Amino acid sequence: MSLDKESLLRAYRQMKTIREFEDRANAEIMNGQIPGFTHLYAGQEANAVGVCEHLSGRDSIVSTHRGHGHCIARGADVIGMMKELFGCADGLCKGKGGSMHVADLDKGILGANGIVAGGPPISVGAALASKIRGSGEVAVSFSGDGSVNQGTCFEAMNLAVVLKVPAVFVIENNYYSEHTSISYAVGTDDLKARTEAFGFPVFVADGSDFFAVYEAAGKAVEHARSGNGPAGVFCEMGRYYGHFVGDPQGYRAPGEVKALRQDSCCLKNFRASMEEMGDLNSAELDAIDDEVMALIEESVVAAKSAPRPTPADVATDVYVNYQA
Repeated sequence: MSLDKESLLRAYRQMKTIREFEDRANAEIMNGQIPGFTHLYAGQEANAVGVCEHLSGRDSIVSTHRGHGHCIARGADVIGMMKELFGCADGLCKGKGGSMHVADLDKGILGANGIVAGGPPISVGAALASKIRGSGEVAVSFSGDGSVNQGTCFEAMNLAVVLKVPAVFVIENNYYSEHTSISYAVGTDDLKARTEAFGFPVFVADGSDFFAVYEAAGKAVEHARSGNGPAGVFCEMGRYYGHFVGDPQGYRAPGEVKALRQDSCCLKNFRASMEEMGDLNSAELDAIDDEVMALIEESVVAAKSAPRPTPADVATDVYVNYQA
């Protein structure tokens, strides 16, 4: 699939923003500035961006506990997200969601959640609503390799086929379900076959290659948007950090993470592709790097000086009054 220069610059910017957001979040958590339990997405940026670059309008996504990258790729405000991680009253969810519960309904981000395979059923509901309205939107769920051992994921896939709804199931295999290797936890090496068995096409991509993910996701989104029912995208790419910030990662082989960072980096691969094809030059990409670093610094400064929720806010935004 060909991309114009503006699209290429946007894709690189999104991936770079996710990487620097996660690296800075890690630093701020480790120095005690950000509270709570946090799971980082660094290394998997091409998955989120490669998929979300095909989404527009009222298309929706449902994320996971490792959801910062998905939300940024879908257009969440970076400063608002950083404020949310810091627990600020003017964060995206008013400081009440934190890292694992970022949402922005105006951007089609139906929410991150801490439940493994909690997203696919929600996305099927959103896809069913789109089909009933006849409005042409697709609903995308991101979930990890651990999700394909959960009944909710398989039930959602089956229901999507039965109802023929425009759902796209993105399975991100980062090789570990929390701390457990996929080689131990899953009874087959072919996760693609497990999902295809429900009766929809699944497109596979190298998660370190933005262009591979973009191509696979384009086929899946087009299939779903054209009224053919659900489709899947299966991406493989290890995460750079542990299951959570502070995870000692004793379950990973010596040198594993170093090798991933050195040999399987979507940003390095993107730059190499641009150098080979000549579509973008290093100066243009370096300029984006500088702009992204400035944005991340701005977001942290803003978050550290922003007000926190007060005790009086504890009962607000708990229930929605549908009769209002």
